[in-house]
Amino acid sequence: MAKKSSRDRMNNEVNAGSMADIAFLLLIFFLVTTTIDVDKGITVKLPPWSEDEPDITKLNKRNVYSVLVNAQNQLLVRGELANVDELRENTKEFILNPQKREDLAEKPTKAIISLKNDRGTSYETYLEVYNELKAAYSELWNDQAQKLYGVDYSEDLPLAYKKEIRKIIPFVISEAEPTNFGEE
Repeated sequence: MAKKSSRDRMNNEVNAGSMADIAFLLLIFFLVTTTIDVDKGITVKLPPWSEDEPDITKLNKRNVYSVLVNAQNQLLVRGELANVDELRENTKEFILNPQKREDLAEKPTKAIISLKNDRGTSYETYLEVYNELKAAYSELWNDQAQKLYGVDYSEDLPLAYKKEIRKIIPFVISEAEPTNFGEE
């Protein structure tokens, strides 16, 4: 039997020098081609942070639509128990005030929706209430777009038209800091 030289042993080995390069290329490929679902959450424009004391403006009680949600997920709207199912229509009526009632907002530009939750309020109830309030504004904007331009208030509507509609019916939801269980 012939004796094997060290040169023969080297010919039998696999060259692994470029394996690291291939691994990095595969890693980059999978990172670039993989989509990651991101929770969007609620898009709310927060006021800028300020160290100054807030300006306490005396609001006309007539123009404030207060919605309180307690730890048992019950709604108190303007001092009366309410149901989430009625919230959208009641909010629209408050903002527009078609019958010019004295207990509803003077006009849409002065209407303020005040939302306050208890720390014990469930997240689902908070979202349900917030979505109903937002949906009320969306329906009002859609009705206004139909009335002014004959089209729906959608992504296709030009930005200038949207701004004009939002001047007529501005989106004003004021969220107060949540309180502890039952604390007011």
